[in-house]
Amino acid sequence: MVKIKNSGFDFDVAIIGSGFGGLGLAVKLKESGNNNFVIFERADQVGGTWRDNIYPGCGCDIPSHLYSFSFEMNSDWSREYSLQPEILEYIINLKNKYNLEPHIQYNTNIVEARFDEENLRWLLRDQNGGTTYAKTVISAIGPLNVPNIPDFKGLDVFEGKYFHSSEWNHEVEYKDKKVIVIGTGASAIQIVPSIAAEVNSLALFQRTPAWILPKNDRKISSFSKKIFKKIPPLQKLKRLAFYWFYELVGKSLFSDNFFRTMTRRLAIKHLHKSISDPILRNKLTPDYQIGCKRRLPSDDYFPALTRANVELVTDAVQKFVPEGIIDEKGILRAADVVIFATGFHVADFEKRGLTVLGVDEQNLFESWKEKGPEAYWGTCISGYPGLLFILGPNTGLGHNSQLHIIESQFNFIMDYLKVLQGLPDNACLSLKKDAQQKFNDEIHQRLKDMVWSSGCNSWYLHKSGRNSALWPGYTATFRKRTKKIKRGDFDVLTANT
Repeated sequence: MVKIKNSGFDFDVAIIGSGFGGLGLAVKLKESGNNNFVIFERADQVGGTWRDNIYPGCGCDIPSHLYSFSFEMNSDWSREYSLQPEILEYIINLKNKYNLEPHIQYNTNIVEARFDEENLRWLLRDQNGGTTYAKTVISAIGPLNVPNIPDFKGLDVFEGKYFHSSEWNHEVEYKDKKVIVIGTGASAIQIVPSIAAEVNSLALFQRTPAWILPKNDRKISSFSKKIFKKIPPLQKLKRLAFYWFYELVGKSLFSDNFFRTMTRRLAIKHLHKSISDPILRNKLTPDYQIGCKRRLPSDDYFPALTRANVELVTDAVQKFVPEGIIDEKGILRAADVVIFATGFHVADFEKRGLTVLGVDEQNLFESWKEKGPEAYWGTCISGYPGLLFILGPNTGLGHNSQLHIIESQFNFIMDYLKVLQGLPDNACLSLKKDAQQKFNDEIHQRLKDMVWSSGCNSWYLHKSGRNSALWPGYTATFRKRTKKIKRGDFDVLTANT
């Protein structure tokens, strides 16, 4: 591992996490000539979400040509929508191509980040008690890494096997077994079609039906791959076409307009074409506005629900018993295996096992508990100088590739570091409180009129009712406004030493 001493710091930059965000920023640091950084990874391999989620059928619901960095496009995608193994391979290749391995410290879980006010530096402590000092800390831990398993009554007495979709247990045999899947979100619509033909029976517990759109997934021909490799501008053109199509369709989330009407009609047509049984079709018809919860693309989810060995259960779980689950009507559904496709603690940062202490030792994640997470451009937080987030609060999307937001944050962070480099060694940048307040007042005012505030209950919303997850607008706008930091929104702090 590279370790360079400099002006009282172990590193200029310490990155927590080696998924898309952490590795992509490391590439940008190297391109700028800064090799004085470290990447802390809690696991023994890079990849983040795409390392952890290895359930059957796991893949991306954004087209492959958009789900890669613009500075590292991949001409070898096998499908229009890539599966998990290919995405993980892309991330590993990124690490290898840019020689990031020497900067990575594996099996290192950062449990505390504490701001040293006297010396204006961050002290990081790992699970083994090891310490590292850094001038700037980048949290690239991501929002989808703390599984959410509801506190079901009687789960401890269940005699079968159970696990969360992101913690898939390959030692548990599900073939020819009685399986229950709880949840109908993004992972469930991939898992159910992938295992339905192999299990004895499958009961899918649905709390709320999802709006499902046709995916139109297909293999990418070897000819196309060759063309993209030989003529990269053609791949860029296809990527650009996808990008602006998704930006345009994104209008349906921002107001009740033509695009929302057409998207809803497309989803209903897809449902009616796939499901002929009126009773099942009725169960699968959402009663909330399309886009209020995440819209999901799939060509095989509906057909899987028509199989003779698959049952859609719309009654809530009452309790677990040794044999399986009893629903709210008192019906027992026996199970050998239960799979929780119940999502993640997205807004509950305090569940991530990391304590962040800023100025006056204020605890960041504790301060977010009641009101919800809040930041400035999802990247900076007032009272925490030198701490930056990738995919922080209000950077999530409901319509386009998350990597576009990540690359925009790279621009912001690199400009932040450039400004910081021009300051004395004993100085740092501190976001003004009123700048953060003004930013959040603006975006939450806009969020009030958008589809996510139309009445449904989704993981986008914090328990306070505040939408702390999503960016209320186009990614093109986010890109434009994060190209450089607004210098007037920051104070310069100087150490006494």
